Amino acid sequence: MGTSRMFHIFVVLGSAFMILLIILYWEEVGAYHQFLHTPVTAGPKILNPAQQEQQQQQQQQQQQQSQTTRTPSFLSDIDAFVNQFLQPGTGEPTDPVPAETSNQSEKAEERYIPRQEWKIHLTPVAAELRQRQENRQKLLKDLCANDSLAFPGKNRSFDDIPNKELDHLIVDDRHGIIYCYVPKVACSNWKRIMIVLSESLLHDGVPQRDPMAIPRELAHNSSMHFTFNKFWKRYGKFARHLMKVKLKKYTKFLFVRDPFVRLISAYRDKFDLPNEDFYRRFARVMLRRYANQPTPPDSVDEAFAMGVHPSFSHFIQYLLDPQTEKESTFNEHWRQVHRLCHPCQIQYDFVGHLETAEEDAEHLLRLLRVDNVVEFPTSQRNLTTSDWESDWFNMVPLEVRRELYKLYEPDFRLFGYSKPDSLLN
Repeated sequence: MGTSRMFHIFVVLGSAFMILLIILYWEEVGAYHQFLHTPVTAGPKILNPAQQEQQQQQQQQQQQQSQTTRTPSFLSDIDAFVNQFLQPGTGEPTDPVPAETSNQSEKAEERYIPRQEWKIHLTPVAAELRQRQENRQKLLKDLCANDSLAFPGKNRSFDDIPNKELDHLIVDDRHGIIYCYVPKVACSNWKRIMIVLSESLLHDGVPQRDPMAIPRELAHNSSMHFTFNKFWKRYGKFARHLMKVKLKKYTKFLFVRDPFVRLISAYRDKFDLPNEDFYRRFARVMLRRYANQPTPPDSVDEAFAMGVHPSFSHFIQYLLDPQTEKESTFNEHWRQVHRLCHPCQIQYDFVGHLETAEEDAEHLLRLLRVDNVVEFPTSQRNLTTSDWESDWFNMVPLEVRRELYKLYEPDFRLFGYSKPDSLLN
């Protein structure tokens, strides 16, 4: 009996000892696993009291910054994108309404501006406006599909468009909108509207609601807009795929105008008025090549004081000179619309004309269901009309006008502008 009792005691003690060893072993394994993911750092430094106080202040500042700032990750961007409304035009708001809480501060309640209710339209959009859009879109589709109109890049795929040529496509993920801006076609005001809709500009802690309160310089600041050519930095190899998804799901629009009138407007704004940047980059070149000015003034103020600046005819010569595009691509203010917005690769849902801007803008904002959020601001700044064409082209030789038309013929035909026979015959 004594031997059996001792045997049982040894078995119990041995079992307890083994359990203890297992516990200690797993604690060591857990610690080792943790150290595998912990960077090796130098041992702690011995700091004097002043250094310790400075270190504590730095740690507090870092904690405050980490609480107030968050770097968006790729996954968070994807989640945000997936949660966008993927069927634009449904009329459903994309932003969740903040839940009411009883402990909100009065200051927070004062600063929060809730989204307005979506409008209920009692009357349908005029049949004339709907037909206008159908005609414009059909014209684009037909000319892009057949061989009656040819121009460089027409038949390439969207994947073949270089990233740098997608910088005019502004994306608003909040409302599912893509806008291709065309300089000299009310793009300042449309950029203001895109800033308001995307809520990318805050005023006193709340999104800016008044488009005309946004300075012109800020409206044209590239940091205020998320464009297709920025996708590569955010999405990497997924960029082109996400572009295609958004092009399929979002509502895409652009505004155009008579190509010759747009050129007149560009000349008036950039060369007929003092503009230091455009004088140095372009006007001095025109003066040297076409105005017999081998050493033009260095500054625009000096040039205007001397009555020296390129004429409209010099500007047209510059556009037709083969050397111009050998040196650099056309500036966006006179680059053809089909090169800015790629209408044969992107199927636009709305094509607005500056000549019918007010009607088209009202129709578009209603189509986007944001007419309760923003209104298109009318502007008379730098207004140029087709009635002026004959005066401006009076000093341009006939053959030069015909060459200019060939250069801009795709824009005339794609967007339904009549051939200016009075200038070409």
